[in-house]
Amino acid sequence: MSLQHPIEKAESLIEALPYLQAFRGKTFLIKMGGSAMEDPDLVAKVMRDIVFLEVAGINPIVVHGGGKAISAAMKEAGLDAEFVGGFRVTSDQAISIVEKVLSNEINPGLVRMIRDLGGKAVGIAGTDVFLGEKMHATGKDGERVDLGRVGEVVGCQLGQMDAAHRAGIVPVISPLAAELATGRPLNINADLAAAALAKELRVAKLVYLSDVPGLMQDPTKPETLIKSVSRAQADDLMADGTISGGMIPKVKSAVDALNAGVRKVHFIDGRLPHALLLEIFTHGGIGTEVTR
Repeated sequence: MSLQHPIEKAESLIEALPYLQAFRGKTFLIKMGGSAMEDPDLVAKVMRDIVFLEVAGINPIVVHGGGKAISAAMKEAGLDAEFVGGFRVTSDQAISIVEKVLSNEINPGLVRMIRDLGGKAVGIAGTDVFLGEKMHATGKDGERVDLGRVGEVVGCQLGQMDAAHRAGIVPVISPLAAELATGRPLNINADLAAAALAKELRVAKLVYLSDVPGLMQDPTKPETLIKSVSRAQADDLMADGTISGGMIPKVKSAVDALNAGVRKVHFIDGRLPHALLLEIFTHGGIGTEVTR
């Protein structure tokens, strides 16, 4: 029997060693969304990666989305999904569906996966973490559009999350906020919720797990992946149109987080098994890192 395969495994562990040493005790915030959340096998692999981080002495926090599951539940209830400027228009009836899907289905499902894999996790409603205010969007003709129960984060309450971290438990947080004026729930874009919390905590890494390989010179050609970019270069790529469409709010939130003290932001493809470990613990990584 050849020893090459076991030796390669050992070399992979040695490659990870300096990263394990550097990141022990640090906090990583991982935002899960997109198609990466639709395949149970892929979700389980991400949860295993998060358990690995926890066992390695890193403090992971998970903020999850749920867009497609919410759309499906709304359709079943006879409600059409409507988006303006990338934000879901959320009526009073829709917010109850959003809250039910996030709090009763997605969040406990992720917590259960982590526990089944031997990790420790607790689900925390976003309304217990994020404080929000209602926001409006701009329509195609520049008009102001009322989005209903949609908000932006204006503050964070860290008590439950800090208690979980002190106990060595992974907080899994939904993208909902408590409206400052009323305490009622607001639907929050998960990317923006993750960035707001990352800024508050000044985490070592903010990782966006989605369904694209990262930032690319040509979105139709994965081979044009940009491996590393500074925040100034990211601004230039948005200005010249290289970064466009739905990636713009993600990249803007990343630059905003870096400006607030987050050390590094990563965009990686959650459809690739163990993308999280490959990005963090290998020299080349597999996605795009945005640095200060």
